[in-house]
Amino acid sequence: MTDHKKKRGPRPFSVLRQFLDSEASGGLILMASAVLALLAANSPLAGAYFGVLHAYVGGLSLLHWINDGLMAVFFLMVGLEIKREILDGQLSTWPRRILPGLAAAGGMAVPALIYVWFNIGGDPRLVNGWAIPSATDIAFALGVISLIGSRVPASLKVFLAALAILDDLGAVAIIAVFYTADLNMTALGLAGAALALLAVMNRMGVMRLLPYLVVGAVLWACVLKSGVHATLAGVALALAIPLRPAPGRPDDVKSPLHRLEHAINPWVAYGIVPIFGFANAGVAFGGLSADSLTGPVPLGIALGLFVGKQVGVFGTAWIAIRAGIASMPAGAGWLQLYGTALLCGIGFTMSLFIGGLAFPGMPEMGDPVKVGVFAGSTLSALLGWLVLRFAPRGDGIYRD
Repeated sequence: MTDHKKKRGPRPFSVLRQFLDSEASGGLILMASAVLALLAANSPLAGAYFGVLHAYVGGLSLLHWINDGLMAVFFLMVGLEIKREILDGQLSTWPRRILPGLAAAGGMAVPALIYVWFNIGGDPRLVNGWAIPSATDIAFALGVISLIGSRVPASLKVFLAALAILDDLGAVAIIAVFYTADLNMTALGLAGAALALLAVMNRMGVMRLLPYLVVGAVLWACVLKSGVHATLAGVALALAIPLRPAPGRPDDVKSPLHRLEHAINPWVAYGIVPIFGFANAGVAFGGLSADSLTGPVPLGIALGLFVGKQVGVFGTAWIAIRAGIASMPAGAGWLQLYGTALLCGIGFTMSLFIGGLAFPGMPEMGDPVKVGVFAGSTLSALLGWLVLRFAPRGDGIYRD
């Protein structure tokens, strides 16, 4: 065998490309899990479905373990993605951050304003759900894009991924600031000590993952008891994981952040997120009241996602590009950008998650939140798919 035919090592792969591929296929699985949850909740299996979710294991219900335990790993993944993209990826320079950053800000503000407009005159506790329609489910959105194929320019997929990552960063900040219960100062102090230890390990150049994961588990337990939502421990741990910038070598085995991200990405995309969707998407339609379908909460969420996201994302992007502040994604046209903005109205995972935090002591709000999230996300997905499917292709010219 000649030298040039000898077996070569594994080809380096793009973290962003792997991320987009896994999120897209994971989004399709998430769609299926949501459908299964709705079928289970409206079938003879409904008793078993809800019974298992509310069964207690180790002092917490199974649903609590999923939402506070498994989702901490999801937020660890979110934190790793945010850190990598900002330090060594598509968001590593200000020119790259401008368009998705402005669009993400508009896409969070306008849906929140629409929700508040629907709920400001009623029960003041309902206004607390203002952040529910502000989130974008990147897995679901990329899953819809994957159904369209090559008609969507790669630049728009990157734009959507970057926007959703910044959107997730905003959601993390919102959860930390606005959805924190009464604080247990002892537990919070221990969490601070664990976080300080992680920072010291990072500064000392500790490159092995195991010490970070052990201290991260202690951090999660302390945050769980502190009154701050436990999933934020995942984000805090991610920020402490060392990253060695490696342009062109995103699979660099010497970078702990890359190794951890590659290790947990399939588990999050194909396991944790679908499990969360199955556990939280079940709505028994037979028992829904009129307020659950047409009340200010479901209407505010649905219209916040469907109307607010497209107005906020596309409107802000249009202004930024027309003003010369940012550039149109390469090869994309205005109608394609509008279709992408529509897909940002698919809230699902993060919207359901925030909905579970927004109304403490009001379990009756669970179904109205789910109805609003389903309605807004479904409308956004269908219209976004139609626009992108039949939109003329962009001119292929990158406009600075």
